[in-house]
Amino acid sequence: MNQTTNKSSSQSLPWKRATLKHQNPVLRKSIWQLTNSLVPYLALWGVMIWSLDVSYWLTLGLAVVAAGFLARIFMIFHDCAHGSFMKSNSANRLLELATGVLTFTPYRQWRHQHALHHANSGNLDGRGAGAIWTMTVEEYMSASRWKRMGYRLFRSPLFLFVLLPPYLFLVHNRIPARSLSKHHRRGVHLTNATILGVVILMSLTVGIKPYLLIQLPIITIAGIAGIWLFYVQHQFEGVSWERRQNFDFASAALRGSSYYQLPRILQWFTANIGFHHIHHLCPAIPNYSLEKCHRENLMFQQAKPLTLYSSMRSLSLRLWDERRGKLVGFGHIRSIRRGNP
Repeated sequence: MNQTTNKSSSQSLPWKRATLKHQNPVLRKSIWQLTNSLVPYLALWGVMIWSLDVSYWLTLGLAVVAAGFLARIFMIFHDCAHGSFMKSNSANRLLELATGVLTFTPYRQWRHQHALHHANSGNLDGRGAGAIWTMTVEEYMSASRWKRMGYRLFRSPLFLFVLLPPYLFLVHNRIPARSLSKHHRRGVHLTNATILGVVILMSLTVGIKPYLLIQLPIITIAGIAGIWLFYVQHQFEGVSWERRQNFDFASAALRGSSYYQLPRILQWFTANIGFHHIHHLCPAIPNYSLEKCHRENLMFQQAKPLTLYSSMRSLSLRLWDERRGKLVGFGHIRSIRRGNP
């Protein structure tokens, strides 16, 4: 009786009602998105193979465009992980494997870690898997010198947005996490084996060197874009984080995830992931329905938009100040030590 009452009450929440009609995948839209993402990406591969005989600078220029399409393919992978891209769970799993191979991401392991991210985003006591390492001011000040140095290195733009992306997609994603089940580890091995098969096939057809000259810049550029998007979605001025006892799911989604108002072309390549506050509130909404959900509901429009220009401010925000309830830079530590918190 209580379970029925709680479920009925949950369904009556305004955000539940606002998102409900947008949660159903539309087959023709999903197929069209697959078509306008995969076909241009594969076609660009063909052009890039030809361009190697013309100029590698031309190849690198084409790699930027191809990376945009690969980022869009990753968003399809992301929706499949949430089971929101297709109505059929089997179709989602099949597409998740295929797009995971293209994006060098093990689908089962990533799905598990991403679920942890959704469950704990905005929860200071739930920081860990699937999130950017973030320390509080108090944690930083009480840490050892080596740990503070390691944290500063990790939070530097050079590490986060230049060194980390290729390592994450090319190396880290190849290694099964020991803490996961055999089922998840088999998913990593299956992705790795399929990627190896693609590498062997490309080596026998176009050659290993041309393959690497094309694949490495694409995955690196797409990885940089992906890490940047993930970073500013939860590390921005005005973000809200709470301890577990004060944590509220809806508030954490709407105030702990950004509304990244990108130019239309970038919004298209990133498959509406800028409407991240809505996505975290209801990951069952397919990416192509997020903008419509945003336009139709005033409660979502109240989120302060983050622009390309204003998002640059996020680079200087490194620590969570619990006393102020905001992200601050390392300069705040110097102020505290001078007695001016």
